[in-house]
Amino acid sequence: MFWKSEWKALLTIIAVFLACFYLPVGQPRFDNAVVEALELVKWYAREHVLLCLVPAFFIAGAIAVFVSQASVMKYLGPKANKAVAYAVASTSGTILAVCSCTILPLFAGIYRMGAGLGPATAFLYSGPAINVLAIVLTARVLGPQMGAARAIGAIAFSVVIGLAMHFIYRNEEKQKALLMAAMPEAEVPRPLWQTATYFATMVGVLVFANWGATEQPQGLWHAIHAAKWPITALFAAGFGACLVAWFGLALWKVLAVAGVCAALGLALPHEPSVAFVAGVAGLTLLTSTRQDELGQWFGSSWGFARQILPLLLFGVLVAGLLLGRPGGEGLLPSQWVAQAVGGNSLAANFFAAFAGAFMYFATLTEVPILQGLMGNGMGNGPALALLLAGPALSLPNMLVIRSVMGTQKTVVFVALVVVMATASGMFYGTLFP
Repeated sequence: MFWKSEWKALLTIIAVFLACFYLPVGQPRFDNAVVEALELVKWYAREHVLLCLVPAFFIAGAIAVFVSQASVMKYLGPKANKAVAYAVASTSGTILAVCSCTILPLFAGIYRMGAGLGPATAFLYSGPAINVLAIVLTARVLGPQMGAARAIGAIAFSVVIGLAMHFIYRNEEKQKALLMAAMPEAEVPRPLWQTATYFATMVGVLVFANWGATEQPQGLWHAIHAAKWPITALFAAGFGACLVAWFGLALWKVLAVAGVCAALGLALPHEPSVAFVAGVAGLTLLTSTRQDELGQWFGSSWGFARQILPLLLFGVLVAGLLLGRPGGEGLLPSQWVAQAVGGNSLAANFFAAFAGAFMYFATLTEVPILQGLMGNGMGNGPALALLLAGPALSLPNMLVIRSVMGTQKTVVFVALVVVMATASGMFYGTLFP
């Protein structure tokens, strides 16, 4: 009886013990990889959790509470007009300049509200892949041909992957459509324009708080970056006005939080994240204790954070241990990567797509990384394959996707991205060797 019921636990304990017993502490590469992993987690926590993920969690929570299921089904559901659904899903990245991890709460929100698998996965891919600033930077640094190929490939990928996912799971999607059709349409408590304005203010905060710097000393992108925090503050003020006017929050409470944020912003102009944290803390205090829809909004947002954030941080830690930070060394030597992606062979393109799918790229960092790899002999085809697979996927991203839509669908989604990126890289590398 013991071996039938406990052998898995025993083998697990033995495996963990042997791993600890033979842990290569003191080996330079291992020690350096541990440092790289911790440094990457530290950087991720500082640069992405507060400004990227926290607003995304609140937006995802708002989708779950304030957007009616009927609305999601109308535009993104299994029976929605395909042209409209995929047009909306595939162009979302032009608005959301987010990384592969920040898109996850938003994807989870619309998928759980009943969005069809096809449009939902198209949105999941396009959110981080179709980033206007990243495409412009790609064209400027790596050449206009690469920038155009990335833009066309990313839009086409999102639609094709979404359609493929819908086709593969078409029977399941039919069942979902039948179940949703039987549900009564929920009452809408406020006009669409009010809900749209409320979401627009939150998206504005997310986009402009994370607006990256450019290498150019002038121009539109530079001007926007120079004014990013005043613009973010304007969107935050609009957001507060929405909460007062349409959601019943007391004006004096919103003004009190705004006053604290403004004081911190003026007192610490070089540390704008302090004022941002104060705003998040104030919003949490104002909504977490309520029993109405604002309380439900906070509860839904917290649910997404509790599910997603631990998986992301664990995934970033593992990715840093294996691959290190950009310019650093993990357990896998970067020379192996550079040597494996030379030329335009099937193996080179597949390795670039596969490795890119598991690496973590913050928004815009893929361009300088690719510039360095191409300087070490990486071919044009593998470069495009990595550009099409890397920003949209990562190991942390996969762990969360699995928790939302299951292991099988996650494997199929990742496989579609890797295969299409490989094929696109080979085609591009043939045209532009």
